Amino acid sequence: MPVKRKHALRRPKEAGDPGHDGDGLSLASARRYEAFGRVMAALATEADFIESCRDLTWWRGADHSWHIEWRDGPYASEVAALLAGQVRDPEHDGPLVTEAGPGGAARAVLDVMGVRFELRAIDPMGRATVRARPGFWRLAEALDTTRRTNTRHPWEELLGG
Repeated sequence: MPVKRKHALRRPKEAGDPGHDGDGLSLASARRYEAFGRVMAALATEADFIESCRDLTWWRGADHSWHIEWRDGPYASEVAALLAGQVRDPEHDGPLVTEAGPGGAARAVLDVMGVRFELRAIDPMGRATVRARPGFWRLAEALDTTRRTNTRHPWEELLGG
């Protein structure tokens, strides 16, 4: 006995539909992921940010915005300023990052290429405090070959020098 369907099958989006390309991807969705990629690339270039943050996480919000959250590390306003300076496009005349709301130590809201980003710092210390904190392992200091120490550098151990 044939099974009756309660709902009609959805018609797939076609290339001629507004806002969709031939692969069925939404142009707005592509813009959201491009903005996210640019933000994450800018954050990845900052060793201080990556080293000082614990529990760095991100997710897409219900309104198609992006949420980025971390524990310790810099203030949200410092990360917003970092992104405003780092996210650029030589083919675009104006800034790609603008403040979309008030920013502070714990929260900042940005507009990146028309996509909303909400930054949230949990228990932030600020960049100055992170840099001054004793005992904090820093990649830049570990790779500083100009500073002489009494102990051998890790690469000297590996290379037998």
